[in-house]
Amino acid sequence: MTHIVHQISASQTWPIRHKVMWPDYPLDFVKIKNDEDGIHFGLWLDAELVSVISLFIEGQEAQFRKFATLEHLQGRGFGSALLGHLIDFSKKHKVQLLWCHARTSALPFYQKFGLDAVGDTFIKEGIEYVKMEIQL
Repeated sequence: MTHIVHQISASQTWPIRHKVMWPDYPLDFVKIKNDEDGIHFGLWLDAELVSVISLFIEGQEAQFRKFATLEHLQGRGFGSALLGHLIDFSKKHKVQLLWCHARTSALPFYQKFGLDAVGDTFIKEGIEYVKMEIQL
């Protein structure tokens, strides 16, 4: 199976964000107020969009948000390939600090990429999160 990463529109991310992250909420719940300001990437497996991530750059700092891979394809390296692409893209665009609010259940995944947890955990909609960051 061949995969490729492309830049996509915000609206192309919404179905996967919704299905994977917040399926019990309305679709509007997964839209970000400043989605139109983001740079969105999708990983395509053959002709199917299977993983999405959104990047928001402000100066030399960037946050990635709404990172999701279809559940039946998780654990097969697609999310890793997409995050690796995003990190390379960030370096090329002179980002020095890359961060996210990660579900604490995903800490080991992000640590593989060199991200470290900083600060206290917090709860959103009953799920525990922590800020994670990496100096690029």
